[in-house]
Amino acid sequence: MINFDVAFYDRSDWGRISVSDSDRLNFLHNQTTNTFKLREPGEGCDTVVLTSTARTIDLATAYILDDSVLLLVSPGMSEKVISFFDRYIFFADKVKLEDVTEQTAAFSLLGAKSHEIVKALGAEELINQPYGTHCLVNDIRIAVGSGLATEGYNLICDRAIDLKQKLIDLGVIEIDEPTWNTLRIEQGRPMPGSELTEDYNPLEAGLWHTISFNKGCYIGQETIARLDTYNGVKQQLWGIKLNQPAEPGTIVKIADEKVGAITSIAGSIGLAYIRTKAGGAGLTTDLGEIIEVPYLTHEKQS
Repeated sequence: MINFDVAFYDRSDWGRISVSDSDRLNFLHNQTTNTFKLREPGEGCDTVVLTSTARTIDLATAYILDDSVLLLVSPGMSEKVISFFDRYIFFADKVKLEDVTEQTAAFSLLGAKSHEIVKALGAEELINQPYGTHCLVNDIRIAVGSGLATEGYNLICDRAIDLKQKLIDLGVIEIDEPTWNTLRIEQGRPMPGSELTEDYNPLEAGLWHTISFNKGCYIGQETIARLDTYNGVKQQLWGIKLNQPAEPGTIVKIADEKVGAITSIAGSIGLAYIRTKAGGAGLTTDLGEIIEVPYLTHEKQS
């Protein structure tokens, strides 16, 4: 396990999409899994972009601004998400999409002392606020939530601002991509190309907390509702404490029966889709024990 009091991870290679014009909230409400219609500036949430058959395209974080919504999407996913959204913008819709990745920078602050850094940056008001709450301080957008289960904040600003140096000057250490990837596997955050593919839906991927089950129609909603109503989730994403070397794609078995497959590995911890009928946390397999990881949810959230 990786431990630190406070660190930052440079997420500038993650995509940032601005969704603007008067229909922006209705559009995102109808195209993604979470609810947007009643959200106010200063709020935020995680939401999933789905195909019409409820297969996952990406997990995004949305921040409601005064005149737009800023989406933080996975690395290399901006073009794919914009292309997908474009298919559902019709002549009368007042929605504009802009890839602002190159103009902006993004960082995640992680750790118990991240609150002290946010206070030093002038955003003390965010401490103890709900996930996704955000404000603009000295041209830096600071938001509650680190993108992992670890407490922390996301920071987004214009690339002209040397935010990385500001964080270093405040005594924050930087973690690199392999370290962040280890953290995300230990905590269970799914990523495109590994856990989020068109082979899986968000219920299987442990993203129940990003789904509104009572907001009405959206792309993929009929499939999600059917899976929920009839207990149709056939496999679920879990952590696995490995007892031997493995790699993504390795089949997980009990005796000689296939019950799942590994998707990601960091040291002795991995993520794996496991057949629901086989069981969940506490299950012993040929590769190790199935375990809970803090990012994932496997039932409706209150």
